[in-house]
Amino acid sequence: MPFTPGTEAVGEVIAVGPGLTAREVGDIVAYADSPMGSYSEEQILPANKVVPVPSSISPVIAASVMLKGMTAQFLLRRCFKVERGHTILVHAAAGGVGSLLCQWANALGATVIGTVSTKEKATQAKDGGCHHVIIYKEEDVVARVNEITSSNGVDVVYDSVGKDTFQGSLACLKLRGYMVSFGQSSGTPDPVPLSALAPKSLFLTRPSLMQYTATRDELLETAGEVFANISSGVLRVHVNHTYPLAQAAQAHAELESRKTSGSVVLIP
Repeated sequence: MPFTPGTEAVGEVIAVGPGLTAREVGDIVAYADSPMGSYSEEQILPANKVVPVPSSISPVIAASVMLKGMTAQFLLRRCFKVERGHTILVHAAAGGVGSLLCQWANALGATVIGTVSTKEKATQAKDGGCHHVIIYKEEDVVARVNEITSSNGVDVVYDSVGKDTFQGSLACLKLRGYMVSFGQSSGTPDPVPLSALAPKSLFLTRPSLMQYTATRDELLETAGEVFANISSGVLRVHVNHTYPLAQAAQAHAELESRKTSGSVVLIP
């Protein structure tokens, strides 16, 4: 069978199956699931996998934020519930998920520490809600976190980088802190013996969005909270590039050559 890429999309319902009452022709709906094949002009989708998009949010914005936004929601609200008074560390704080985590956690009342690679990204992270930004190519992350927290450590680390940051992330945690490893852009972390968690009674989890939206109620709650925070202004989403679907190859090439910033959306 041919493979169609793409795991998130927004579109208009043009037909519904017999007996289906929850959706109507003309509804704007969205999904983020794998594999769904969103690089398409039309799709046949199971109704329980799509969510309604509020009229206050443009389809382009919704398409750009479904996967990243729902990931941020389950990480902050359910995997480890961030609350006022917590101090958190977010790696890749100027990235897609990282920037949403920082904005949202700031609004929840947490102190947000972010790591980035350049001064330009440090400015972006500051603008996006980080109280403290560490440029990891110029500073020792663990030493700076200890300085910022008076050697107490952070309540939780959100680490999407993996191999390059994993051990340092563990070292930044406070007693009974939570290590949330949700990505591995630098490669798979080296194996960790359980005994390594014992000195500080640490918690370690490797979560995935699909297990946090396994039921219809979970999916609706997760997406609904993302949309509500966009509508209220808590989350600012930037779509800097749109391409016709027919130019998907060009979009990928420009992504790979770092010619884009922010979200990229393909439009049929």
